[in-house]
Amino acid sequence: MTYIVNESCIRCKFMDCVEVCPVDCFYVGENMLVIHPDECIDCGVCEPECPAEAILPDSDERAAEWVEHNRKFAQSWPNITKKGEAPADAEEWKGKPDKMQYFSPEPGKG
Repeated sequence: MTYIVNESCIRCKFMDCVEVCPVDCFYVGENMLVIHPDECIDCGVCEPECPAEAILPDSDERAAEWVEHNRKFAQSWPNITKKGEAPADAEEWKGKPDKMQYFSPEPGKG
């Protein structure tokens, strides 16, 4: 089992989850994070840290479509190990549905 990041992270990107990860399996895009599913050790410490509730175990039915999305972008985005600054309008985006239309495939700054 692994954990994944879903579309709730898009344009929020709070990054509270990053510093608690014991294996540094988060990767950063321009407007969201992903977890490399092959590196995640299923400890679950990241899940309660996410203010946007964007982290789910892959056993959750809402996570199924996101496993490959996380894997794909974890292979091309830079690894991130320290919490960065969330976007200025992150709170405004928190909890908004249907954010995939705002997803950027561009890498962030690691």
